Amino acid sequence: MADVQREARRIGAVIRQARVSQRRSQADVAQALGYHQSKVSRLESGRGTGDVRLLREIARALDIPLGRLGLAAMSEVRRTEHGAEKVRRRTILATGVAALTAPASSSGTRQALIASLLPGSPPDPPRRIPALGELRARVTAVRRLFCTCDYAELARTLPGLVSDLRQAVGESPGSAELSALLATAYQTAVSLMLKQGDQGDAWLAVGRAIAEAERSGDPVVLASSVRVHAHVLARERHTDQAITLVRHTSGQLSGAYDQRSPRHLAALGLLLLRGVTAASSGGDREATQELLLEAKEVARYVALDRPDEWANFSPLNVALHEVSAAVALGDPSLALRAARPLMRRHIPVPERRAALWVETARAYTQQDRLAEGYQALRVAESCAAQDIRRPAVRELVAHMVARDHRRTLPQLHDFSRRLGVPA
Repeated sequence: MADVQREARRIGAVIRQARVSQRRSQADVAQALGYHQSKVSRLESGRGTGDVRLLREIARALDIPLGRLGLAAMSEVRRTEHGAEKVRRRTILATGVAALTAPASSSGTRQALIASLLPGSPPDPPRRIPALGELRARVTAVRRLFCTCDYAELARTLPGLVSDLRQAVGESPGSAELSALLATAYQTAVSLMLKQGDQGDAWLAVGRAIAEAERSGDPVVLASSVRVHAHVLARERHTDQAITLVRHTSGQLSGAYDQRSPRHLAALGLLLLRGVTAASSGGDREATQELLLEAKEVARYVALDRPDEWANFSPLNVALHEVSAAVALGDPSLALRAARPLMRRHIPVPERRAALWVETARAYTQQDRLAEGYQALRVAESCAAQDIRRPAVRELVAHMVARDHRRTLPQLHDFSRRLGVPA
């Protein structure tokens, strides 16, 4: 533990030295990264250095060699003042993050999905247009596939559904329900692509979702498309824009909650929770708490907690986001305190069950409790095997393996190899 703390303080000192030598303030660096100043402050004090992605970003912003932050395998580091003198450095795993981003689906199904989103005629030849009821059932089915983390089947199913819906909309351009169904299919495509770490193609699906939602004239469907738009913005570190978008749209949906439909409230609640994720990832504690309080108020009037629901929102979902927000803000003790009662509850949606245990693993890792973090990931795997194979979780596993440089947890290294994480 003492070695880890010394290494964290060393990394913090390197970051501070690089910033000061460039005569930049913490606020300036944070703004360049899209974070709150507190994020940089925590790093310089030796806290939050477990976030590999953040360290890579700050290394780029301050032109720090990756090896100085322990992010690149290297056997030696030359001292800048005495080029001939060399010191031995430890080698750690966190290289090759780009290799962790391979999508869960095959390249063929991925290309088929992208083709179904492109402008112009759908790629599939014209065929019988399914009845509205059939299309409605198929949209419900793909939403269930996402909630149960069957991403491989979802990737195979979505292209055909999108093509059929586009053909149906083309034959009945004034149908609000068909446009709403197509917008929901596009929203699901965005969510899948983000799970696969494919932000670039997610932007394409976002544009289609927003356009079709506007054609539907349904404010609830539009709010759901705005939600996935905010998700992509947050992933690209445009957290301020994401929060602004969430606040603007949620303001249009707010009102007397006891007079709103569950569908309306679920869309509003999920939108607010997306704002929570954006705010916490950007280190904005005030916005995080404000949006959480709003979501809790909405959750007093609605509880949709099944994989076949159009949208899953409930007090339980709010509690889960409290855990992930605490992890993002670098408060692992608070995260674990909030997670423990949830571990004993039944969480009907597999995607949310897996998320709880993945966030728990992140919190344990922030405390250098790697054995407990590994056990949490194994529970997540039992909840949703495909979910832990997504790039973000594979990156977490790579980081955990890197921290176990003395190989005290052989089962963690075996787990890493089974996931295909490069050593």
